[in-house]
Amino acid sequence: MAAAPTNVQALKPAIHALVPVIHHGIEPERFPVGSGDGDYLLFLGRLSPDKGAHIAARVAREVGMPLVLAAKCREAAEHEYFEHQLAPLLGGNIEYVGEVCGTEKLGLLGGARALLNPIAWPEPFGLVMIEALACGTPVVATRHGSVPEIVDHGLTGFVVDSCDDLAPFLERIDTLDRVACRAAVESRFSMAQMVAAHETLYTRVASGSSHT
Repeated sequence: MAAAPTNVQALKPAIHALVPVIHHGIEPERFPVGSGDGDYLLFLGRLSPDKGAHIAARVAREVGMPLVLAAKCREAAEHEYFEHQLAPLLGGNIEYVGEVCGTEKLGLLGGARALLNPIAWPEPFGLVMIEALACGTPVVATRHGSVPEIVDHGLTGFVVDSCDDLAPFLERIDTLDRVACRAAVESRFSMAQMVAAHETLYTRVASGSSHT
């Protein structure tokens, strides 16, 4: 008799067969493909310990790569985190540029060599990751939440089990395929694909064939 699955990751295929998982979608045409010629890593998100901006800063310094930190810092907890955990790590090639949006965000995404996403919590879905991929920018992230569902290890990025593993894989980012990054979004994370998946689910429910 086969051994029972012992972790959530192993159970996912069975769960997905019963309850379809529909990933968030974006409009790829709104994300221009960049060349990654900015010669920097990018952290994009909000300032919180579980998002890992301080980890990104430490790892970038370890490998000697410039890092741009573009993150929201409005609330009291975010300011406290910035002052006590992130600010001491800034300087040299580690730069905090504040919160960005619109064309400024797209420019940073397209110019980055990689998006560094050292999250430490089971994030249901990382929109920033598919935005980076849409711009042709690979993602290097820790194995939490939706990361393994979004990033194709060795093709559109690297998925690591520990923050200690980030540095070695950052040194291999030039082996990743920026064309494949964009193609992954067009085929799996587009708005059209998301709408089609919802329509399929609604049809199943209406016909009484859904297991949900």
